Amino acid sequence: MGATTVDSQVSERLLEAWRGEIIAGRVYELIAQRMPAREAEILARMAEAEGGHRRRLETRMAELGIEIPPPESVRLSPWLRLQARIAPIDRLLAAREAAEDEEVSEKYKRSTGDPATDELLRSIRKEERAHSHAVNEMRSAAANGSGGSAGEPPVHPAQERLDKLIGREKWHRTGGGWISGAIYGANDGLAAVFGIVAGVSGATGGSTFVLTAGVSAAVASALSMATGAFLAERSEAEVAAANVERERQEIAEHPEEEREELSLFYQLKGIDQATADSMAAQLATQPDAMLRALSAEEFGVTGEHADPTQAAIAAGVSTGLGALVPVIPFIFTTGTVAIVAAAIVSLVAHFLVGAAKSLVTLRSWWSAGLEMTLAGVIVGGATYLVGLALPT
Repeated sequence: MGATTVDSQVSERLLEAWRGEIIAGRVYELIAQRMPAREAEILARMAEAEGGHRRRLETRMAELGIEIPPPESVRLSPWLRLQARIAPIDRLLAAREAAEDEEVSEKYKRSTGDPATDELLRSIRKEERAHSHAVNEMRSAAANGSGGSAGEPPVHPAQERLDKLIGREKWHRTGGGWISGAIYGANDGLAAVFGIVAGVSGATGGSTFVLTAGVSAAVASALSMATGAFLAERSEAEVAAANVERERQEIAEHPEEEREELSLFYQLKGIDQATADSMAAQLATQPDAMLRALSAEEFGVTGEHADPTQAAIAAGVSTGLGALVPVIPFIFTTGTVAIVAAAIVSLVAHFLVGAAKSLVTLRSWWSAGLEMTLAGVIVGGATYLVGLALPT
């Protein structure tokens, strides 16, 4: 009885670890597809390491006579695949780091009762911990973001380390920018106009005034969001350009001071003074490269900015579409039927928009959807009661 229990536990733990390695490898591969070549290569090696873990687990499972399922039987959910293609890179890396930590602390640390299996899991645990640290470094680079061209060859043996520290590619700008803006635009338009429709419905009993107020609010919300997004993106680009131009003048007028400043930045990141001085000196021979490095360190400027027109279109269209949802029933009817229909379609839309937000936030889609639906109930209910209290 005891042996059967141990065998069952060993089998369950090995299969669990085996599935986890397959999922981790596939997630790394998906993230790598969105990254610059050098960072993609790092993640590709990590994906290959997960494959090596899987093969070692398969060897142990074969020794114990445990049936190994086909790797194709382990599937990433469509939602996880979509998140890996859309969500900001730094959040994906944070989620991957958390998963690596969980594997270290939960899956691999507990004893299975089989010494050989425990030893195998311990050795894999050490490598998973290294993966967690590597992902944490990459995530820090993504969050702190800096810019420059990845096409230049390294000018110093420590250059690869420097690339990680200053994050020469701003990964959190890779993909998902306009998509996340569109999702949040739909969220704002839907929530705001649903409140207006509910309030005017309560005040007028669902009269034709609701259609007028709702369409007017939808158009106003869309235009407001579009112009706001355009001006925000253009302002950000203008400020960044002005900062870079001032830094260019500083390099031209005070090259020695700027070279020392760059060396100090590197020293603060843990590079010894001699190496930092050498790297700064070599970068000083390439003014454009030095400008990118200093701009990244001082301002977090990457040289990459969202297109203001694209941001305006995404924000405006998505806000307008979201805002029109509560108005649709009043196009066809009025009164109680229209009020009930508007509430139903609006709350369904709230759930869908909330679920879509999880593509960016990486929360579970159902919890994000329910949270958004609850917010819709509160907004719609409160404004409807206000309308009842202030009838027209």
